[in-house]
Amino acid sequence: MAVNNDEAQILDQWSHRLAQALQLLDLDFDRELILDLAGESARSVTHAAAPITSLMVGYAAGLAAGSGTAAGTAGSKEASAAAIAQAADVAFRLCEDGPEGGPADSGWADTAQ
Repeated sequence: MAVNNDEAQILDQWSHRLAQALQLLDLDFDRELILDLAGESARSVTHAAAPITSLMVGYAAGLAAGSGTAAGTAGSKEASAAAIAQAADVAFRLCEDGPEGGPADSGWADTAQ
């Protein structure tokens, strides 16, 4: 989801203010990836899926980066970037199935994977 220069500046300022308020001092993320993911989930599922998808991907990435299950050293920027990419990839694949398909339909949830 491309944004114009004014929107990009506003998003950068907002992201910086929010990161400071949440005490995420070294937060660095791929804004375009997150916007693309939000846009795709809104189109594929429903508009309200965008913030939910973004939240869940961020949460999953935080868990993976913090536990060391993502590439890189636990808590490192490399681990964070890898965790976000991995979680976003899962979400993008689910978007391909729309609101009715996905892991639970094919048995992932029932296999504890």
